[in-house]
Amino acid sequence: MSNTAQQIRAGRFRALHAAGGAVLILPNVWDAVSARLMQQCGAAAIATTSGGVSWAHGYADGGALPMAAHLATVREIARVVQLPLTVDMEDGYASDAATAAANAAAFIAAGAVGINIEDGAAAPELLAAKIAAIRETAAGMGVDLFINARTDVYLRALVAPELQAAETIARAELYRRAGADGLFVPGLADLETVRRVAAAVAMPLNVMALPGIANAQQLSAHGACRVSVGVALLQAALANVAALASEVLATGSFDGLFVQALGYGEVNALLA
Repeated sequence: MSNTAQQIRAGRFRALHAAGGAVLILPNVWDAVSARLMQQCGAAAIATTSGGVSWAHGYADGGALPMAAHLATVREIARVVQLPLTVDMEDGYASDAATAAANAAAFIAAGAVGINIEDGAAAPELLAAKIAAIRETAAGMGVDLFINARTDVYLRALVAPELQAAETIARAELYRRAGADGLFVPGLADLETVRRVAAAVAMPLNVMALPGIANAQQLSAHGACRVSVGVALLQAALANVAALASEVLATGSFDGLFVQALGYGEVNALLA
């Protein structure tokens, strides 16, 4: 991909977060064919899921996936899609800012115009340092990278429940000052708390689809700008595969395999 094409995609991706626009729904992908399929289904942008990419390579989620394998997947996805691509790079594969920035540069070179990078259980000051270093590196590469700062305050219950909203807001300001463009708060689902956080944070708010969460329109009305499905699509796909395989093995009947299946030609044409 040329630098000009990447700059255009970066601009398109940033515009998808504009205030007053439609909520950006990201049906996260885990490989090239799932990315191409999401493009065909009408996604406005392609987002990877670290869990899905890890599982597809035979690793547990949570930093176990070798970065080389992750980069190879990003290159494969970038080769087959024409949409902006944002990559979940977990904690940047690093415990220091300089290494995180170098790793982000590798993902940018592979075709990414956005990243998610998370604080996890580490001090928020470390993520702020990583964001600042990544911002400088991306600027040097001529790519207006959209940095989505993920905080795990809710997901990991890092503070007591009554303190979670305030802690999230405080971290968001720290990350914004460091150069973040958006805030991702997986585990945040209560609509009134979504409204409170969105109103207090001077960045687009990204939440994650969870069982029982409100629909995208309701989330948008309460201030959310972006909704990611995370590993949910892959989990659903694996559940269907497991059910079909169990039926075949138990009954010897193959009829169920073809009830709801994309045709061979249809799948092949995605990548032709």
